[in-house]
Amino acid sequence: MIRRLIAVSLAGSLALGAAACTTVDPNTGVVVRSNTKTGALAGAAGGALLGYLTNTNRGEQGRKNALIGAGVGALAGAAVGNYMDRQQAELRAQLAGSGVDVERQGDNIVLNMPSDVTFAVDQADIQSRFYPTLDKVAETLNNYPQTTIDIIGHADSTGSDAYNQALSERRASSVASYLVSHGVLRDRLYVAGRGESQPIASNDTPEGRAQNRRVEVVLRPLTS
Repeated sequence: MIRRLIAVSLAGSLALGAAACTTVDPNTGVVVRSNTKTGALAGAAGGALLGYLTNTNRGEQGRKNALIGAGVGALAGAAVGNYMDRQQAELRAQLAGSGVDVERQGDNIVLNMPSDVTFAVDQADIQSRFYPTLDKVAETLNNYPQTTIDIIGHADSTGSDAYNQALSERRASSVASYLVSHGVLRDRLYVAGRGESQPIASNDTPEGRAQNRRVEVVLRPLTS
């Protein structure tokens, strides 16, 4: 029931926000999207986006069931590798030079979004210069609906455990909100923060801490 209320609240917030994210060009009269307002919406809605976002989920299997029930077919056999190969190639082409690393781990694809290109220091609002990159991510995700999406925030060890945990959650939620507001089906998402618990480099150096401050987007093939 709680998740259902959160999901309904999120849907309402995004629907209302979508109108607020448009403006009328005074020269042409054309309605256009405002990236600044869209980013503000993502940051504001982000706090509500944690855990599985399906209305009927009971964990990972619930997410799969919701997607299959929504008409998203499951992959099987050789189709899995081919599907992920094509998605990886599109992501590499779209994200070249963006600062986002595209890594293949078996049948999974991991997008590593370092905080220096995604967020300002100690902030969870997405930097406006990163909007075009996330637009490309959303576009590719919408082109390949037969994948689930885990969005995981991480922090370095500066500050308290509780603070870093909360910051990692807010950053993951901001990315998730932005993607949902750009058409990515929320039933595909799992959103969480890991705080400082999963470093990929030493926290003893500034360079290592910079690597540890990140958001990972893990794409997994939807299989039955």
